[in-house]
Amino acid sequence: MNSNSDTIAETQSPYERLKALGVVLPPPPSPIANFVTHIQEGNLLYLSGQGPREDDGFLHTGKVGRDVSAADAYHHARLTGINLLAVMQSALGDLGRVKRVVKLLGMVNAIPEFGDHPSVINGCSDLLIEVFGEAGNHARSAVGFGSLPGNITVEIEAIVALKS
Repeated sequence: MNSNSDTIAETQSPYERLKALGVVLPPPPSPIANFVTHIQEGNLLYLSGQGPREDDGFLHTGKVGRDVSAADAYHHARLTGINLLAVMQSALGDLGRVKRVVKLLGMVNAIPEFGDHPSVINGCSDLLIEVFGEAGNHARSAVGFGSLPGNITVEIEAIVALKS
């Protein structure tokens, strides 16, 4: 992208960017246990872990590296990012209140031999950068887990800084 298109992209709202990406935010997923989807403390919004849930409730499951390819898991992480955005929208009322995505923790339900966790979680990271521009760049951990709730392929949580 050249600097002119970078400038144009930076002036677009998150909603304009979502529309350009063809992304429609679903209703935020409900918690699956005894917790809330988010907590705001001061100018920070803490988002509970979300998974790859489709609009119709279908959850993508399986072990990455055995049942699910890294490429498919990338798309699951992108879907998880959409669900995180839905929670942000519900919590804030306006994605324009996001100052910066501060941190992601990406968990991959993978076989022990799998080693490409970062490229899987890039599905969510890439989306957040596409939606928020420079403010979508974040610190991140991408790690493998022996299992995740309901055998989902990925779970991602986030910390977001808000504008005053």
